[in-house]
Amino acid sequence: MAKPQPLTDRRILKIAVPIVLANLTVPILGAVDTGVVGQMGAAAPIGAVGLGAIILASIYWIFGFLRMGTTGLVAQATGAGDLAESGAILTRGIMIGLVAGSVMVLGQVLITHAAFRIAPASAEVEGLARDYLRIRIWGAPATIALYAVNGWLIATERTRGVLVLQLWMNGLNIALDLWFVLGLGWGVQGVAVATLIAEVTGLALGLWLCRAAFSGAQWRDWPRVFDRVRLKRMWSVNSDIMLRTIALQGAMTGFLFTSAGFGDVELAANQILWQFLMLTAYALDGFAFAAEALVGQAVGARSVGLMRRASIRASIWAFGAAVVMALGFWGFGPWVIELMATDTDVRAAARAFLPYVVALSVVGLAAYMLDGIFIGATGTREMRNTVILAVAIYGLVIWLTVPIFGNHALWTALILLNVLRGVFLGALYPRLERRVEVHG
Repeated sequence: MAKPQPLTDRRILKIAVPIVLANLTVPILGAVDTGVVGQMGAAAPIGAVGLGAIILASIYWIFGFLRMGTTGLVAQATGAGDLAESGAILTRGIMIGLVAGSVMVLGQVLITHAAFRIAPASAEVEGLARDYLRIRIWGAPATIALYAVNGWLIATERTRGVLVLQLWMNGLNIALDLWFVLGLGWGVQGVAVATLIAEVTGLALGLWLCRAAFSGAQWRDWPRVFDRVRLKRMWSVNSDIMLRTIALQGAMTGFLFTSAGFGDVELAANQILWQFLMLTAYALDGFAFAAEALVGQAVGARSVGLMRRASIRASIWAFGAAVVMALGFWGFGPWVIELMATDTDVRAAARAFLPYVVALSVVGLAAYMLDGIFIGATGTREMRNTVILAVAIYGLVIWLTVPIFGNHALWTALILLNVLRGVFLGALYPRLERRVEVHG
């Protein structure tokens, strides 16, 4: 059994801050992609890149279970001092990513057909988007395998590696965007090639950053890698997280689809405010990831006290960040809305619903942090069940109240969803501690 490291605020911030900085590079890349194709002087290329990126992102998002499951399992193996299992988990995760990505490549015709049936576009946009997808789909094995790489880096507190990886991939992507599209005139296909190169080289860099896992023979200890009991546990953890992720994705998609029924003004206002929520998620992710790593290591070390301290101290830092975000939205939100929209009606609607975003920044904190805590403790069954229950209640509330109270009811339902997630998981937290005590 490994001796637990001292739990300090510096250690928490060392994990969290690089994640926050890494997350901030994501919207920058999206803005550059849009800006570069926008220089082509036509609307269709912008729509094609946006549509193609959304199609792939929606599929990749489902595979987020690989990042979260890897983090929880590796953190526990690290806490237990089981380096052999840590390396084997990474190998399993990478293999899952490569196989899943290869299946996407082989099934690309079906994927694109289904996507355009669900989200039809003009003939020009669809044609360009198909060109984009035909190129980018080849990066699927690398992209999905990178979830496991990032999970391992977070679990072992190497989050500076996550930041380096994001800076490399997004920086290279931006540079190649400018060269291929503006310099060589490759258009939409140039954007796709730039992203593909960034993804493949990103996996190569990620494997190098995980070189500690490959320093011995544990990563290719095939009897361990394919051990039935360990594979069954990994499958159980990952399948629970996948179902939980699909349920949450359905809730978020339902929010945006319901917004479309309110008309163009309130839809645009909700889209603007959604970007505020994404900023909150980027900030709180860092502390939730810290909780994943530290709680997982505490569980691996069979230390209930360390698990509790990690949960509390990471949450205190997250609470501070959430309050700062809320105050920032309250004070500067109206000004940001003015920058993001020129239509006076959209501006007025966004300002009217801004208080809901301010409230969500704080009341959603428990859901974010308890997700991290339960992932670290691999309490994935509880996560799955509570999210499905919360989403069901959320959907019922929308169905009953939105026809009467409109957008106010929709935002209230979203707040309720996050509150319920926090309340349900909070009620089950003692079960995690008892589980550690029993196995300690």
